[in-house]
Amino acid sequence: MDEAREEIGARYYANFMDVIDARDRPFAARFDTVGLGPLMIGDLSCGADVRMRFGELGAFHLNAPLSGTMEVRQGGSGHRLLATPQEAMLLDPSGVTVLDRWSGDCRSLSVKIDAKALQDRLEQLLGRSTGRRLILGPRLDITRGPGLSWVTFARQVAAGALAGDGLATHELVARPLQEALLNGLLLAAEHPWRDELAHPGGQVRPAPVKRATDAVRARPEHPFTTTELAALARVSVRRLQESFREYVGMSPMAYVRQIRLDRVREELLEGDPDGLSVGEVAWRWGFTHPGRFAAQYRARFGETPSRTLRGRP
Repeated sequence: MDEAREEIGARYYANFMDVIDARDRPFAARFDTVGLGPLMIGDLSCGADVRMRFGELGAFHLNAPLSGTMEVRQGGSGHRLLATPQEAMLLDPSGVTVLDRWSGDCRSLSVKIDAKALQDRLEQLLGRSTGRRLILGPRLDITRGPGLSWVTFARQVAAGALAGDGLATHELVARPLQEALLNGLLLAAEHPWRDELAHPGGQVRPAPVKRATDAVRARPEHPFTTTELAALARVSVRRLQESFREYVGMSPMAYVRQIRLDRVREELLEGDPDGLSVGEVAWRWGFTHPGRFAAQYRARFGETPSRTLRGRP
């Protein structure tokens, strides 16, 4: 147990670890880890059910189980994130983190990602400063699409590096691989700039769509209407709606709502729960119906806005 604590502390974060129940499964930890620049990738298992307590992580962290489950709370709220072989969890650098149960049958890909490196990579890809801290959505579907591709890629890179005779640690290959892992995570995880990364420039999105999305991103608090956005885009309302469905995957007003929800979440995560109210933030970003806002927020982020606000230590 002491060796396991020390290894997690050396490779990931300072921690306290306790066995919950070792009657059916004795504690028998196995940690295969490899450092790849701004990433620490590990194939981890403990054998017995354990719980762990951390301070603020100071880095983004992904847990993607091959088997079993992990239950985590972050920021002191009662809301739990559950990592399963179908859905990975993404933890924020901020917020006291408690791993309530790491099941004994859980073998997990656990990846620590340097927060500054990921923020810098995002801004390099965008070609500009974001002006605010990167916040990733807490859940990642790993059964299909970008989430599955990223987890598979990370496991392959780590396996090659652990083998010792692969190319993952060669100086000509290491940096491109590390950048590819950062790029892939930015394309797979939920955050306000993912659409822009997935569809860069005017070659993918026509100029009218780009004019409309740029206007919304510049002033998401403004009470836009479809008619006003069409005027800004210099096309008819019908043409704008068709273009948004084709190139953005949603209606213009759904896009406005999504950007506003992202801004609400950013403000709640950064706010003081003693001096800020959910209603005040929602109103400021144009949500005037509390019940509808709460339902839309939960559908997008998987938790209530009040839990997000209370999640800050």
